[in-house]
Amino acid sequence: MSEWISQWVINTMSSMGYLGIGLLMFLENLFPPIPSELIMPFAGFTVSQGKMEFIPAVAAGVVGTVLGAFPWYYAGKFIGEPRLRDLADRYGRWLTISGKDIDKANSWFTRHEGKAVFVCRLVPGVRTLISLPAGIAAMPLIPFILYSTAGTTLWVTFLTFLGYKLGEHYDKVDEWLGPLSKYVIIGLAIAFGLWVWKRKQSRSRKRRNLH
Repeated sequence: MSEWISQWVINTMSSMGYLGIGLLMFLENLFPPIPSELIMPFAGFTVSQGKMEFIPAVAAGVVGTVLGAFPWYYAGKFIGEPRLRDLADRYGRWLTISGKDIDKANSWFTRHEGKAVFVCRLVPGVRTLISLPAGIAAMPLIPFILYSTAGTTLWVTFLTFLGYKLGEHYDKVDEWLGPLSKYVIIGLAIAFGLWVWKRKQSRSRKRRNLH
């Protein structure tokens, strides 16, 4: 975490109060380098100092996060499954991804959309990304908001509580959880790479069997 981002987060929240929490959590969904793991623990520290109230601080964080999910959700709706399927058929050959794969992925998300949104809202590294497939799969807006709000409330409350308990050591939360986001992203990248490799191997075997 760069020092200037940390200082900007602190200054914004100190000068704008609850509105600053909401604004920062909104931006955190758009620009991942701004971490909730710093914003909400600092809010908890501020609560421990008697300068804020716990529930309004959590509410501000939840509202900001849910509002910040809308741009990615609507970006996914704009892309849409048909357009994504068409792009996969045109340009996905080098990754061995086809329109049928997009259909399968969309079918899986449709079966688990509520649980997927709720659980991913609790996972660093993918919290902000889950809104995109929700939009692509055309998940109904009301369930999307409800599941996003439920998962976000647990996450934001947890971070705020940690900051409240740690007091002036609130920045330890980012030190503990920050690397977890990187591991999650690396793990997803490795899993995707293995999936692509297995598909290429499978297609190669099919071609050899045909000959």
